[in-house]
Amino acid sequence: MPLTPQATPTTYWLEHAWLGTHVEPGVTVEVADGRITAVHKGAATPPPGAVVLRGLTIPGLANAHSHAFHRALRGTVQVGSGTFWTWRELMYRTADQLTPDSCYALARAVYAEMALAGITCVGEFHYLHHAPGGTRYDDPNAMGQALIAAATDAGIRLTLLDTAYLSAGFGAPPDRHQLRFSDGTAERWAQRADGIKADRAYVRIGAAIHSVRAVPAEQLGTIADWARERQAPLHVHLSEQTAENEACLEAHGRTPTQLLSDHGVLGRRTTAVHATHLTDEDVALLGDSTTGVCMCPTTERDLADGIGPAARVQDRGSPLSLGSDSHAVIDLLEEARAMELDERLRTRTRGHWTAAALLRAATADGHAALGWDDAGTLEPGALADFTTIALDSVRTAGPLPRLAAETAVFAASAADVRHTVVGGRQIVRDGVHTLVPDVPTALAESIAALRG
Repeated sequence: MPLTPQATPTTYWLEHAWLGTHVEPGVTVEVADGRITAVHKGAATPPPGAVVLRGLTIPGLANAHSHAFHRALRGTVQVGSGTFWTWRELMYRTADQLTPDSCYALARAVYAEMALAGITCVGEFHYLHHAPGGTRYDDPNAMGQALIAAATDAGIRLTLLDTAYLSAGFGAPPDRHQLRFSDGTAERWAQRADGIKADRAYVRIGAAIHSVRAVPAEQLGTIADWARERQAPLHVHLSEQTAENEACLEAHGRTPTQLLSDHGVLGRRTTAVHATHLTDEDVALLGDSTTGVCMCPTTERDLADGIGPAARVQDRGSPLSLGSDSHAVIDLLEEARAMELDERLRTRTRGHWTAAALLRAATADGHAALGWDDAGTLEPGALADFTTIALDSVRTAGPLPRLAAETAVFAASAADVRHTVVGGRQIVRDGVHTLVPDVPTALAESIAALRG
């Protein structure tokens, strides 16, 4: 069934709604042609014919950083010990197995898992472009088109962040695994990216620089210009590892952030992912240019990357978003909670972000980072994308309803998501995906197929 907005006007009754600053009981939301047309408070009981959503309804969650195929690594990479770099070798082995068909099957299941977790929009940081050995498919964008089809069939919105990945590191040619990622030059990357076809109602096309080690410095500007000319989002992995910082300093005498600044990459449509190991000057460059920062705490802790300076960059001017990245878990509530709790561990003080601020990072600011400025709020004119979290589960029962935002962020999990609505249409109803009937089986079968 194709993903289309709910054409028939529909009224939803929200038992409790988070309206950006507070929780409001008894709210009706009117929807037509996939958008919210009216929001009314003070509806103590559902009006006749309304769709009833019991629990706390919030805007749909935006997963600002995803590598869908990494979901196949869950569990497997937890055996033994190692570093980010040993984890990467296991990741490459999985990437080597993927075809457009298996990529579609896995991504559809992963995006369905996201819908079950209340995610209505995902930013896919996509660099697996070509066949093994670097041979182009008949359609040079076959892998990207598979991801677009997967998101559509799973019922969520997608920003495909088509990624330039040209080097194994500061001038080194791609290794045998990375040949699948490389277009050779930024110019050829841009030519291929221009050929991606998508329905803009549910898909945006953005750009990504994999990292400063993967794109030669003299080619960074080409990618930045491509995104700027199209007013498209531009994302980049930044300073995730100290080894990358050290190699960049050796090659260029600059930190990765300084190098990106030198080549015009930073700016309000740019999002730096991870930004874990930053100098004070790096923080100033990001904040002063209003470059966004996407934190992925569950992956950063899983890979032993470190704790990024989220509070510092936000205080300097960088809006924050959240991503599940390698999908150690897919739970944006956990990402929001982890960002605050990691900062508590670092500083040994509490309360760096309110629940409302963390929800904004997971909703409105995440959507903005992905090029969906008209999503992430429950107000007239916004896209009718929202999700409902149960307030009567073993995790959430007990607190006063007025504290439902705090309950959602600091106690709930993805398992508490009861409903998900995208474009006014229920994609998840009572915890069941309406387009992918058996998500666990879809995940298990698509992952097993990669084992041969």
